[in-house]
Amino acid sequence: MNEVIIIGSGPAGLTAAIYAARSRLNPIIIAGFQYGGQLMNTTDIENFPGFIEGIPGPQLMDNMLKQAERFGSTFIYENATKVEVEGKVKRVTVDTGKIYESKAIIIATGATPRRLNIPGEDKFYGRGVSTCATCDGAFYKDKVVVVVGGGDSAMEEASFLTKFASKLYLIHRKDTFRASKIMQERVMNNPKVEVLFNTEVLEVQGEAKVQSLRLLNNKTNLESALNIDGFFLAIGHIPVTTYLNNVVELDDQGYVKAKDGVYTNVEGIFVAGDVEDHRYRQAITAAGKGCKAAMDAEKWLEGQG
Repeated sequence: MNEVIIIGSGPAGLTAAIYAARSRLNPIIIAGFQYGGQLMNTTDIENFPGFIEGIPGPQLMDNMLKQAERFGSTFIYENATKVEVEGKVKRVTVDTGKIYESKAIIIATGATPRRLNIPGEDKFYGRGVSTCATCDGAFYKDKVVVVVGGGDSAMEEASFLTKFASKLYLIHRKDTFRASKIMQERVMNNPKVEVLFNTEVLEVQGEAKVQSLRLLNNKTNLESALNIDGFFLAIGHIPVTTYLNNVVELDDQGYVKAKDGVYTNVEGIFVAGDVEDHRYRQAITAAGKGCKAAMDAEKWLEGQG
């Protein structure tokens, strides 16, 4: 039986793999068909410590994976479909039906940004379309940007982006925001911000990068075009937890509940990264939690004899 299985291969899962492997736990990583998580779609990362000129997301993930392999991690490039617990044995089933058993599990499958699923959204992802203002805001100094959303996250993204952008359009499909009043006021009182209520984005347009949006006013049914440089989605995230089959406790949004940072309600199952964190959602915080989860899993395994 394996000592530990890590499910997920983003910054949290790969960091956990590095630490677990260095501790001679010989971790099995259920990496998914596509390893690396959201950073595989990020062109340049400039806020991960140690890279003065920045680093492409895929390169950072590839470096972390090779580092984990160097210390003895084994990667399974399939998706987890089921997690089961029977006594002290944890079982993870993958797409092919194969079952892997271990004493401990680290859940690190992250979260997927909600998309509008409109033409051009995927085409220009990383080339003007973004889901993280903290990650990409600095690229839009003195540029015109759009934030789509109506909750606190949208207000936070918009507030952050006004530090860089010359103009920001906040687009919401309804006529009122669901964000807290204080967050709304902070954004709407900013002279750089223009709010477009009752507006839906129909298409992202451009050539090499984003250049404009095709919009619809859902009250008047009139279409219009808006020239922009950046398009930020702030309509929430979907934690990747369906395969857990309620083995561990989730909150009302589907995120794994954590105690003391990385402990779930099930003995021997730990959690790290965006699958638990709906506040920070940064590569560096995910990596930090991956480190903690691996170290705590090691201590827990020692206690099991």
